[in-house]
Amino acid sequence: MRIGELSERTGTPRRLLRYYEEQGLLVPDRAPNGYRDYAERTVDRVMQIRGLLEAGLPTRAIRKILPCINDPRMIHVPAAAPETIELLERERDRMTERIQCLTRNRDAISGYLAAVRDEDAPGDGVAYAAAESAAAPAAV
Repeated sequence: MRIGELSERTGTPRRLLRYYEEQGLLVPDRAPNGYRDYAERTVDRVMQIRGLLEAGLPTRAIRKILPCINDPRMIHVPAAAPETIELLERERDRMTERIQCLTRNRDAISGYLAAVRDEDAPGDGVAYAAAESAAAPAAV
């Protein structure tokens, strides 16, 4: 399939697909006229790449583990190099920190919304001030 069809089927802009190719994440065949020709399995591969990027992995880490992903839910690395293991451990720890930060921010927003909703109800408005002070330290 050509890049336009891959873009349409994955919801990924053509420019981003070209970037994935530059980063070594996708390797299309080339037609005699020079056009990119993507195999059907590339649709799943693009979705894997996008999922890993959305999870916070940098392309350098994705490039190392992508050859080990045959099942979208599992990574199998038969003989991982120590630097690959270290990279994945760092990325996992970074993702854990990000999750904790997002959780704090979500909880602060929930508290703020609860206070604002309570403020709309008859009362003294004290909950609003408490929610604002609780939200301030949690912000990124």
